[in-house]
Amino acid sequence: MATVTYPCYWQKKDNKGQWYWIYYAKNGEEIARSSESYVNRSDCANSIALVQNSSGHKIYYTE
Repeated sequence: MATVTYPCYWQKKDNKGQWYWIYYAKNGEEIARSSESYVNRSDCANSIALVQNSSGHKIYYTE
């Protein structure tokens, strides 16, 4: 198995056998998790791609 480098995403299976992802920061801390589980691993991978491609999107806030 390859050495894990951070930051990175991990795809894992839950107790029902469905896929979800966790994003780990450079220090190895978990900082994000998928909001749902996926039957197909490819759907989980697509969810990661959507998050990765959203880095240029605007950020809104309320005071």
